[in-house]
Amino acid sequence: MAHDTHFEARTQVQQEYYRKANAAKMRSQVTQFALMILLTFVAFAAALADFSPNFVKPVILLLAGIQVVQQLYAFMHMDDKNGHHIGVISFFMWGGALIAFTFFLCFLTIIWW
Repeated sequence: MAHDTHFEARTQVQQEYYRKANAAKMRSQVTQFALMILLTFVAFAAALADFSPNFVKPVILLLAGIQVVQQLYAFMHMDDKNGHHIGVISFFMWGGALIAFTFFLCFLTIIWW
């Protein structure tokens, strides 16, 4: 029933703490987003510049890898210490990424050689 809903009032100190914590989290996310936009512009600049493809491809792949890790930690909340079983989730996620990278490297080696 709706009238049985539990409501917990916060003290002024708790409210101020949550307000500061949320402001810091928002500032961090905006900074992360700006950094991702900057990395994207650098990748586009490298692609549009008249550099050698042997230089551009690894740079773009490196920037893409940095952005994947950054997005996982910033926007998928992998940096939260309050979540339950974050260590297990991180283990399986990075284990899967390692297996995927190993398969990619193996297939790349087979195709090129």
